[in-house]
Parts: sequence; C-alpha cells; structure tokens
Amino acid sequence: MLIGRENEQKQLLALLQKDESQFCAVYGRRRVGKTYLIRETFKEYFTFQHIGLANSTMPEQLDEFKESLKKYGLKNCRQLKNWREAFRNLEKLLESSSEEKKIVFIDELSWMDTPKSNFISALEHFWNSWASARKDIVLIVCGSATSWIISKLIKNYGGLHNRLTQQIYLRPFNLYECEKFCNASNLEFSRYDILELYMALGGVPYYWNFLNRELSVSQNIDHLFFDASSPLRTEFQSLYSSLFKNPEPHFNIVKTLGEKKAGMTRSEILDATKMSDNQVFARALEELEQCSFIKRYNSFQKKSKGVVYQLIDNYTLFYFRFIMRNTKGSKSFYSSVASNSVRSSWVGLAFERVCFWHIDQIKQKLGISGVGTAENSWFTRPTEFYDGAQIDLLIDRDDRIINVCEIKFYGNEFVIDKDYYDNLRNKITTFQAATRTKKTVRLTMITVYGTKRNKYSSIVNSQVTAEDLFSC
Repeated sequence: MLIGRENEQKQLLALLQKDESQFCAVYGRRRVGKTYLIRETFKEYFTFQHIGLANSTMPEQLDEFKESLKKYGLKNCRQLKNWREAFRNLEKLLESSSEEKKIVFIDELSWMDTPKSNFISALEHFWNSWASARKDIVLIVCGSATSWIISKLIKNYGGLHNRLTQQIYLRPFNLYECEKFCNASNLEFSRYDILELYMALGGVPYYWNFLNRELSVSQNIDHLFFDASSPLRTEFQSLYSSLFKNPEPHFNIVKTLGEKKAGMTRSEILDATKMSDNQVFARALEELEQCSFIKRYNSFQKKSKGVVYQLIDNYTLFYFRFIMRNTKGSKSFYSSVASNSVRSSWVGLAFERVCFWHIDQIKQKLGISGVGTAENSWFTRPTEFYDGAQIDLLIDRDDRIINVCEIKFYGNEFVIDKDYYDNLRNKITTFQAATRTKKTVRLTMITVYGTKRNKYSSIVNSQVTAEDLFSC
C-alpha cells in the first residue's frame, strides 16, 4: 500500500491529461520509494518499462534493453550496436501500440550512461526529433543518482535544455507519514517511539520496512545496524556511492559537519577537512545540498560572514555517532549506550535535525503558515559590548516578527530554572544588540512534551511540542 505521496501521485497522473508529450524526471535519494511510487501510480500499465544495470558495460546495457523491447512486444529485435539504434527500436515499439497514452518508464537511467556510450546524445535525439513531436508519449525517467539527474537532465544546457515538462523530487517521509506507515504495518509504536526511530533512520521508507513490532526501539535499531546479519549494516557506503560518482569528498564534508552543533561556514569546512578550494569541493557541497544531506542557512544579516552549512540528515548523523564508533562489533551497541553521554549528546542534535525537517509543521503550530519566512541559524562571539550567544533556529517573518527558537530534547516537561532563564534572557538581548534588529523578537520553545509552567516560564511566548510535528 502506498503511504502518503498524494501530491506526487497527482503530478504523475496529471501527465496523462496533457495534450502534448510529457517528459518527467523523478529523483531522490536511494531507498526513498521512487520506483514504488511510479509503479503503484500506474499499476504496471506501461507500454514500455526498463531498468538500467548497475556497474555494467555498454554492450551489457544494450543487451538488457533489447530484452526489455522483446518483453513488451517488439518482434525481430536484433543485437543493438549503439543507443541511437536502441531508441529507434523503441520508436518502432511505441508506434505499434494502440494505447491512447504510451507510458514509458526507464528506471536507474544514470546506470545506462556508461563512459563513451553517447547515451545522452541518443536520448536527446529520441526526445527532440520524435517523441516531442507527438502528443501521446509520457516518458518518465528515474534514478537514485540525484547529482546525475540534476546535471544531465534538470540543468542540461545542451540538447535537453528545458525539455523536462515535469520534475518531481521525492523527499523522505515526515513524522506524519512515518506514523501512517507504522499504523498500516501494524507496528504498535507510540509517537515517542516513532520520534526516536526518526532521529536514527530519518524518513526513508525502506529502512522503516525492516522494523519488527515485537522488538523495542533499541532492539530494532540494534537489529537494523549492529547484528552480523543486519539488513542495513553496509547501507552508508552504498547510499553515498549510489548518489555520487566520487563520494570521498562528500564523506569528508558530512563527517566534519557531523561534529559541529552550530554548523560551519565554507571556509571553516575547508580548514577542517584540509580539502582544496576547487571545483571538486564546490560540486560536492552543492550536491550534498541538492540531496538534502546538508542545509544552507543564509546569514541573518548581510553584515554577517556568509552562509552556514549544517548536516541535517538524521541517518548520516546516526552513522557517525554510533555505527562508526562500534569498533568492537557489539551486537547491542545502541542498547548499551542508551543512558550514557554518547546518546545524551546525540539526541539533542538529532531532535534539532528533526525540527529542521518539519519547519512547515512548526509554522502551522505558530499560526504563520501563510506568512513568508526565512529560516536561519545565528551565533556571535563575545565582545566588549555583549556576551557570545548561539541560536538553534531563527524564523525571520515578513510580518516583522522574529521567532527565536530554542530546541530541547527532554523526556518530560522541560523545566526552566533560574540559570536557564538567565541564559535565555542573555541570548535574546545579545541577539538584539548584535543585530540591531528593529523587528519584534519572540521566544519559541520547541520540546518533546512542552515547558512546565513556573515563575520563569513567562519568558516563553509560544511553544511547539513533538505532537505538533506529527501534523500533516
């Protein structure tokens, strides 16, 4: 059963209602459900369907394409010599079809683009000289190599420039969709359980498919990552290798960002990774952002030092904090650190990342869904005029209000005591003094169970709880 994805399904089905041929690219990270979405939407009613072969040569790719052509009805298909010939045979197959709309689905397109194959040139010619001149072709291409899809199709400046009529970036599930998945799968997890799982797995549906209702959250995480037969034991390497042709620079960047709570500027990343400031670094940084592993926050004010990059992918953060540290191969590594400082420092960072993925839900709770906003992080070092301060999340609103968001993970109602009250007051006054903002500043507490009312809680203007993050 397809969970969520209502908007994406509508976009795909709308392709059938157009009067012209359509060329749609569906992309997103490995295991996010791209192929499943397309197949469930069209119920396998494809005039032609093909999936590229991983790590294969051009002759092997062509031979597999020939077999797909034969499977879908092309008779007397000879050995294919090149991709031009392959697409000419696809034209013959489609011309013989009596379907009103001829749906062509090619999965893992990037795998077919082997060195010196001229695959892109052949695809360009197929679309520009034949398919686009008709009114009945719906070409849907898909792939996990997000950087390839973006560079070769979405940002193509050659023959496929502006040829896509639709592009769908399939994001990971949010908490609302994960809860729907759990309910549909009869996984009897509380919202607190789902939140903890989300902090480790993120919203990748494939990962959630391995959960066992008979195991606790800790036992499930151990089973997924730390058993000798764990289904996701080698997922990290496979994930980055599938997305990026040369993933080593990407590893270096996310590993460095994973060690910093407040994020880092471009120059700080360069200094910490010892990488050269060249096109390889710039491309890796851009591709990580395109794939939603990192998020770029613009500086709150132009006088600031530039953008800040933060690692926001929960699974990647979990890998560096737990999986990579399991040097002794413990089968219950996560359970064994459930109450120590390693987990304590991780949950705070992980909950912040969950909040970054749920900005829309936070805005909905604050009643500002219709207000234009910019999200920033902010920090300043101590000066002779004010103390240093760091703010997890700023919501800078077009209605001249700024929500200073303080994000805290705590297993009960969060209690603001005298010291923490003073810390919050200092943070707000420092922000106002350092930025000289003319906007109204309001403090928003984002916690798991809310903030307990006491004589210090009046400093809080608004609250968001984990329950609010589960809204659709």
